[in-house]
Amino acid sequence: MPVRLIRGDQGLPDPEQSDARGLVAVGGDLRVSRLLDAYGRGIFPWYEEGLPILWHSPDPRFVLQPSELRINRSLAKSLRRGRFRITLDEAFGEVIRRCAEVSRPGQDGTWITEDMIAAYERLHALGHAHSAEAWLADELVGGVYGVAVGGLFCGESMFALAPEASKVTFVWLIRQLERWGCELVDCQVYTTHLERFGAVEWPRPRFLRELARLRELPRMGPEGAWRFDPGFTPQ
Repeated sequence: MPVRLIRGDQGLPDPEQSDARGLVAVGGDLRVSRLLDAYGRGIFPWYEEGLPILWHSPDPRFVLQPSELRINRSLAKSLRRGRFRITLDEAFGEVIRRCAEVSRPGQDGTWITEDMIAAYERLHALGHAHSAEAWLADELVGGVYGVAVGGLFCGESMFALAPEASKVTFVWLIRQLERWGCELVDCQVYTTHLERFGAVEWPRPRFLRELARLRELPRMGPEGAWRFDPGFTPQ
């Protein structure tokens, strides 16, 4: 199936019209309205610096139901140890920049371009994008960020500069999201790392059916910057 070229104010096509790689469209922009429309329809931007924006909706889709979160013995021990101070929305800009900078096995460069950083910081300022952070004293050593759409959280990226930092942060975030009524976390594409947490592949039609329901739910969490519920722990 040919991939649509987006010009001017043209909207994104039906995600089911992607090619075999999950590529839906090329071009367009990263304005807030387009990004929110994309996430609400199961499409996300994923491209490299110097290329036009590439819009994806992979099939199958990798997802995690918060109620199915798995925590192995080693991670449970790290959670009980309480080595890290975990926060929400205290350093969104720094988290996304660290995610862009961290080297990853088998990956040359980053898909988190300067334009992407600016776009997601705009989403964050409007209360749509959020981060969770791990600190050792005053040093940021791990983090996760993503976009909230109704009862769905669309995870984008994470980083760790200390062992277990991103894993502990992820557990804190997922447990809090579950308390706020989050029913599904979109992990986008398969990774062994998230499979260990209980993420599974769904056929895209199933994901899109669930998304159509979840996007109509009230946006989870408090208005504006997120904070953990008073007294919250992920145990």
